[in-house]
Parts: sequence; structure tokens; C-alpha cells
Amino acid sequence: MKIALAQLNYHIGNFEANTKKIIQAINQAKEASADLIIFAELAIGGYPAKDLLRSKVFKQQCNEAIHQIAAHCLDIACIIGAPVTNSDPEGKALYNTAVFIEQGAVRNIVKKGLLPDYDVFDEYRYFEPNKRFDCITLNGVKIALTICEDLWDDDEGGNSYVGDPMAELRKENPDLLINIAASPFSYTHFEKRVKVLSLQVEKSNRPLIYVNQVGAHMDIIFDGRSLAFNKDGTKVAELKRFEEDLQYVTYHQRNITSTTATIKDPATEIALIHDALILGLRDYFQKSGFKRAVLGLSGGLDSALVAALACEALGADNVLSILMPSVYSSDHSIKDAMDLVSNTGCKHHIVPIKDIASAYENTLAPLFENLKPDTTEENIQARARAVILMAISNKFGNILLNTSNKSEAAVGYGTLYGDMAGSISVIGDVYKSSAYELARYINREREIIPVNTIEKAPSAELRPDQKDSDSLPEYDLLDKILYELIENEKSGSEVVAMGFEKALVERVSKLLNNAEFKRFQAPPILRVSPKAFGVGRQIPLVAKYPY
Repeated sequence: MKIALAQLNYHIGNFEANTKKIIQAINQAKEASADLIIFAELAIGGYPAKDLLRSKVFKQQCNEAIHQIAAHCLDIACIIGAPVTNSDPEGKALYNTAVFIEQGAVRNIVKKGLLPDYDVFDEYRYFEPNKRFDCITLNGVKIALTICEDLWDDDEGGNSYVGDPMAELRKENPDLLINIAASPFSYTHFEKRVKVLSLQVEKSNRPLIYVNQVGAHMDIIFDGRSLAFNKDGTKVAELKRFEEDLQYVTYHQRNITSTTATIKDPATEIALIHDALILGLRDYFQKSGFKRAVLGLSGGLDSALVAALACEALGADNVLSILMPSVYSSDHSIKDAMDLVSNTGCKHHIVPIKDIASAYENTLAPLFENLKPDTTEENIQARARAVILMAISNKFGNILLNTSNKSEAAVGYGTLYGDMAGSISVIGDVYKSSAYELARYINREREIIPVNTIEKAPSAELRPDQKDSDSLPEYDLLDKILYELIENEKSGSEVVAMGFEKALVERVSKLLNNAEFKRFQAPPILRVSPKAFGVGRQIPLVAKYPY
């Protein structure tokens, strides 16, 4: 049995485009004499559709798409993810399902049992969990068909009351395991994914096919990397990462072989982060109907990094960098910014803010009489720049990119309605220490980000001789503490027990907690880590935080 793995990039709610893409893949697989084509979880409608799943029109269009796709499955069977209405009025309105289509008709609907409700997931909000699991059969082959989490029989999702779907399916002695998924990317997730899939192969002594989504939907990015394993655990196919792909494997007598799919060389963590950010930025613009971006270019590392990524993702002609020097901007920062403009080929303008900042200060002088300058005057500069950038965005239709990194966002080292402004945060899930690695990776073939930008001490340049280290611990140390507090969700006392200085941990914890109100108002962040700010980390704005 020849099986096609269809790893596609879907657009949430765009039924016309998605259905056309799915049917094209079906026709291509039929031309290749495939017996079965497999698509990802919730391919119909897109994932995560969130509260669109409550829309009657959305659900109706999902049903229409299933029937339209089924009409093209006369000489090929199909497995595709879709939300399907639950007829039981006592339960949730929908099931998350894998629809099995054969000879132009829906033959079976397999329902998902383990509904994740951790991190970025909230499937219990929309779907009814299934509690009965049975195999399907195609051409005499008994298939244990599961949906994403149903193969992850660990305790991560906290769904033990549903049971272990694979344990139930193994009782039927299946010949082949198939799992369709919408598994988001993080730079640590692929290894865990492979481990889980390999464990199921080992438990079942059966081959396994895994088809994942690819593409980005605002903050969540899907890396693809669909897989096929033989029953001995050998990986026989790995589809492209961060790209659409259609590959074939052959199933015969409980074995899988592949002649067209190629196993990719492992990528470094920083390379994966780079590719994820490029896909996330590109898809955000394309799926939103945007073409051009604008950002403030300071000569510092973060804005240079975002400018370089934007030029790669969108094309340099579509990126407008605005240099906004103040009285505190150094000559080398302006030169570094101009060198980056030259290296990338992006468009640019220089708009000094000296007079604007002075106008604000003069206007406020009577109110601030006899008060010393402080962060107020620094924030005025940042907000003056945001006004300029948003004016350009409004006038010319360029979408403002936020340039804050994760370290700054974590400790509140940013100005609300100033440098925190933007439609999307490109590197808001990249710590400052990783930003340096990312910059060097971007420069791997030629200098794009000026070397001086990478090597000089970071500074906001909002007061004379200012350096980030005046206000923050050195980033290498700060980021290690933040990683334990955020990604590993440790308490401050647990971090101290690891050997970090107590006073420093207390200080960082306080900064992290006190900045929550800022992050609540920040733009959405492209997620590349196991725990990003945003929907995957829900912290009260008003609370007394335990140490």
C-alpha cells in the first residue's frame, strides 16, 4: 500500500484556499498511484481556530469542505483532520476528529480523546473528549488511527480519566499506527516528539506514520517534520522542516519503506529558531494581507536583528527602517545602523527626535518644576519614537515590528506605548544571550549585522553614557535565572537552591512579576521556546507572588 504524507500550510478559516490545496495534493497523490493520503489534525478549518469553532457558519463550511474533498477520493482513500459536530446535546458542540474517506464517502470518524489544556492549548473549551477507541481497516490493513495527544500517553496533559487510547487500540492487534497532529514548534520539542513516537513503535512493534502541520498562525508556529518509522524503530522518512512537503512511503506486511523521502540532517538550535522566526514573520504578513514593514533602527543588536530577519522574510524592498537619533545617540550607533541598511538593502529614513523630545519637556516643565530628570524623560524619547513609527505606519500602510527581546520583556526593561509598540513581536521569545548567537548565525556567510553592533555593550541611549548593565545584571547571568523561572517554572527558592545568589534571584523575580502588566499590553510574540509570554503563560496581573 502506497501512502502519501501531505504536510501542508493551512490558513485558518480560508476554506476556499485550504480545500483547493488539499484537493491538489489528493490529485497529485492519485497520479503517483497512492492508495492513501494523510493530512494533519484539523486541516479543515485550520488550527487553532479558537472561537471561530463556535460560529455556525464556520462549522457549516467545515462540513461542506469534507463533502467537497470526499468527492475527489474515488480512487484513493484519505485521512484528514476536521471538527465534527457532536450530536449529543449534553456534551460540547464538537469533536476533534480524523475523518476516514474511501470511495467518495466518509467511512469512519475517529474522535480525539486526550484534549490538551496546558501551555498554548485550550481544546476542552471547544471539544468533547472521546472515550472509546477502535481501529479502522483499509485494504485489509488494520490501522490504529490517533490524533496528536492520543499517542502521548504520559501525564503532561492531565487527562488520565479518559484512559490510554493506544493501550486500547493495541488490544485489537493493529498492523499500522497513524497519528495526525498539529504539534507546535519549540526549539526543544522535536527530540521529545521523536522519543514519544519511538516509544509507541517499541510498545506496539508496528510501523508508525506521523503527519504534522506546517506554517504559522500569529504566535504559534508549526515546524512540520512529519515522520515515518519502521516497526524496529528505524526512522525511514522525515519531511521538510518549516516547509510544505508531499512524500510517499510504502507499507507491506507490517513494514514501511521509503524511496522518495529523505531524512534531514539535524539542525542546530539557533538555526531552528532562525527558520521558525522567518516562517512566523512571513506567514503573519501573507495570511493577514500585509506586505510592508516598518521598524525603528537604533544601531543596537535587537533592532538590527529584527531588520535582518524582516528583510529575509519579506524582501528588503518591503522593509522600511527609521533612524531616530536623539541628543544621546552616539555617532557609532548611527554608523552601525547605516551599515546595516547598506548590508541588507532595505529602505530607510532619518528622523531626529531632539526637537520633539524638547517640545514635550518644555510643555511639561511647569508641571515638573523643581523635579529632577528621571526615567520620565527617558520614556518621553521612547514614546516620541513610537509616535513617529505609528504615523509612518498609518500614512503608508507599513506594519510596525516590535524589536524587544525576551530578557527585556521579562524584567520590564521597555517603555509601554514606546519601544514596546508594534503589531507583532519578532524576537520577544529570544533571550538577549541567544540574540547574539542568532546574529552570528545570520552572519554565517557574509556580514549582514555589523560586527560592532554585536560586540559593543548594549545601551538604550536614553541618557549620557547609559548601559543596560547599569540597570540589569549581565545578560548571561540574568537569562539563566529567567530560564529557570519561566521555562522551567521554578520558584525563586528553588533557583537559589541551584546555587544562584539569593538577593539577585529575589531582585529578578520581583522584576519579572512586576512587569506582568506591561506584557499584558505588549504585541503578540512569535513562539519559539517551550514557554513564551502570551497565551501559553497566564499570570494574574494583580497578585501577591510567592517566592
